Amino acid sequence: MKTASIPRSTVARLSSYIRGLEVLSHQGLRLASSQRLAQVTGVEAAQIRRDLSYVGAFGTPGVGYDIHELRDELLRFLGMSNSRPVALVGYGKLGSSLAACGGLRQRNLEIAAIFDSDPRKIGIPVGNLKVFPPTEIPPVVRRLAIEIAILATPAAAAQAAADLLVSVGVTALLNLTPATLLVPQGVAIRSVDLADELQLLSFNGLHGGQHAAAETPLQTEVWGRQSGPLREAYI
Repeated sequence: MKTASIPRSTVARLSSYIRGLEVLSHQGLRLASSQRLAQVTGVEAAQIRRDLSYVGAFGTPGVGYDIHELRDELLRFLGMSNSRPVALVGYGKLGSSLAACGGLRQRNLEIAAIFDSDPRKIGIPVGNLKVFPPTEIPPVVRRLAIEIAILATPAAAAQAAADLLVSVGVTALLNLTPATLLVPQGVAIRSVDLADELQLLSFNGLHGGQHAAAETPLQTEVWGRQSGPLREAYI
């Protein structure tokens, strides 16, 4: 099946299935049914089966899915079979926490370069890396063939950082700033505003969880600036 025919909401849920499979694997399980996966992901079993059918994973009736095989299949589908380098722009409290997080490496994503404009941070060691100034973004990104970047800058600096990254070949951005960014056609951007997320949780808690988070546009995927009008698709 062509990936273009797969709903974006399905693609967005695949990562949660990978997390769920890892949880079950750590529990010592080798096989898992869609019902068991539903318990650790919060997604209904019927929805899980529909989503996995797009990937071509059907499992064995009465047995379930092989956890390791399904995880590997989902990673391949998402283009994450091999380690992919990631640029981190912004080494403040949030950026430093991300750099220290081992979860990315478990998903075959590796922070390969860190940038910050604070002179006090430039050159400091971060594991086997060091912090570069933003002026080094073009040569470093090109040398390491980086296509994915995380923006953890102040909001006022986010658009300029995004423009520079895109100009040197970055095609996917995770925007952790509250800024609304515009990118050229063909560049994917996922925006996550932690304050918005907390406000939504507060609302759901106030109303007894009647409004499911899955029905609310928590994350925004934005496509296009140069080749047409800005379009937004909520996932």
